[in-house]
Amino acid sequence: MSFSQYLRKEADAIWEASFNHPFVKGIGDGTLSLENFRYYVLQDAYYLTHFSRVQALGAAKATDLATTASMAAHAQGTNEAELSLHENFSKRLGITDEERQNFKPAPTAYAYTSHMYRAAQFGHLGDIIAAILPCYWLYYEIGERLQECSPEESIYKDWIAAYGGEWFRELVEEQIQRLDDIAETVTESDRQRMKELFITSSIYELQFWEMAHTLEEWPFGNEVFQTVTAEVGEKA
Repeated sequence: MSFSQYLRKEADAIWEASFNHPFVKGIGDGTLSLENFRYYVLQDAYYLTHFSRVQALGAAKATDLATTASMAAHAQGTNEAELSLHENFSKRLGITDEERQNFKPAPTAYAYTSHMYRAAQFGHLGDIIAAILPCYWLYYEIGERLQECSPEESIYKDWIAAYGGEWFRELVEEQIQRLDDIAETVTESDRQRMKELFITSSIYELQFWEMAHTLEEWPFGNEVFQTVTAEVGEKA
């Protein structure tokens, strides 16, 4: 069993919970409220912005130029492909520039991206791949599972098509192979840490669906950020 297969097995119960989450199933059968999906698009655009930066940090930590080039290409691809998809969704959902400028991430989105930055700051390339791989891999498996679904809402059809496509499968398989290659060269302690990062990210993926399903907010609401910002501005 490869290291990636081992991680996938260890995370199986968490991933099954994602497959069966009402938000994911709602995309497949078309019953998900567009209000919840609109919320998700805003949060996911924030997440992907930071995801691409973590990919770029992976490029900087690579020990050979080929891997640096590949990780940099992944970072660029995230911006060009996935963020452009969200730009398309934003237009169709009526998300305004003002909304995006005033956007504040929900607690789960903030915590998940902070988790990835921690892996990038204190770990090596294997830690970074372990932390970001569940996002690639889980979305691909969800896309595969929903391929036979035909929701009436065209946005949901486009979302399913994006993550179940051949181009995305190739990205996933590249990163899986990279993780396996690294796992063969590091210590058992490193592999244990990489496992913990992978499991933690898998849990955050599950919580991300729940965040969008419940329209999660910060305690005291986002108004607290506006109050703090105003107070800082006055003192300046």
